[in-house]
Amino acid sequence: MENGRMMANPAPLGLAAFGTTLFLASSSDANLWNRAGGAPVLAMALIFGGIVCILVSILEFIRGDAIGLVFFGTFGAFWLTIWYYSTSQVQPVGIGGPYFMSFAVAAFIFWMAVMRRSMLHNIFGFFVTLTMAVQAYGNWGSGNLNAIKIAGFIGIVTALVALYMAAKALINDENEKTILP
Repeated sequence: MENGRMMANPAPLGLAAFGTTLFLASSSDANLWNRAGGAPVLAMALIFGGIVCILVSILEFIRGDAIGLVFFGTFGAFWLTIWYYSTSQVQPVGIGGPYFMSFAVAAFIFWMAVMRRSMLHNIFGFFVTLTMAVQAYGNWGSGNLNAIKIAGFIGIVTALVALYMAAKALINDENEKTILP
């Protein structure tokens, strides 16, 4: 403890970074902007989704929260690899489906780990897993644009759950009582 205060909870920042980046990417996948969101998605993937989530992962390690460490580290790396493959000359043709499926498996493991924490964690784990699984299907082989669009809408729901979790933690901690259930 420093100055009588414990370390702040980094999870709301990580959830905000994950949620806003996923919202931007998913709304683009859902074709809400006629696929005009590429550059902002890549900037968010690098900085907010990638770097910030990695930093939150380190802070979760310091706090001793293994689940936060693994989730934010895993999905920080997810966003960094999305940025890398989208901006580099390396185009991993045909591995989009397996790429997303590997993160669906990671999300499923995360979901199983948090299932007993709260109903909200359970809902979040389910939707992260579903988003990644449908993205895997949509990006398998030559791809399926309808599945990617559906994954986009599921991702928007996932992002909203993450942002609600961030708001809940911030608002309830700041007020030292339950305001958001």
